[in-house]
Amino acid sequence: MTAVSTLVRSILPPEIPVGVQVLAAANQSALAVALASNLQFVRVEGFVFGHVADEGWIDGCAGPLLRYRRQIGAEKVSIFADIKKKHSAHAVTADVSIAETAAAADFFRADGVIVTGTATGAAASPAELAAVAAAVPQLPVFIGSGVTAANLHEFRTATGLIIGTYFKQGGLWTNDLDHDRIYELMTEAKQFAHS
Repeated sequence: MTAVSTLVRSILPPEIPVGVQVLAAANQSALAVALASNLQFVRVEGFVFGHVADEGWIDGCAGPLLRYRRQIGAEKVSIFADIKKKHSAHAVTADVSIAETAAAADFFRADGVIVTGTATGAAASPAELAAVAAAVPQLPVFIGSGVTAANLHEFRTATGLIIGTYFKQGGLWTNDLDHDRIYELMTEAKQFAHS
């Protein structure tokens, strides 16, 4: 991951932020990669509130992760935390709303939060985006799954969008990039930028 991340960072202009996520809640590993590769952010799972993910139980990691970030001197690497993340069951925290989860991430010093749908490629809820943005108006709020050219307008209040699946041939994350889909979404995005 460090070699790939370093290569990506070297290709892009320094003013374009680059980040990394290491799946299965390998958040400390992601921080180490980001520091070694001079990246600006990490996307983390399980920052606040434990949950059952497809990999098994994921503990909340805010305290240990923040201490690790300080220990390795990576305080300049921002932490963007998935909240009520995709591919997970949240029955154990069903009494905690997504807005309350966002507020907890803010309390534990996340630098931004990410709202997702239920799975890779599944759209997030515009209502959840609004609730999270209202709960943490001082934090950037990103959409982390399911953005398409057709639903882009539903997420125009988000700080940013993490798009992967839609940019792949047939909308399958395992496929190669589809330049027509990329062009279609970027054309749609430019319309919003000018309105």
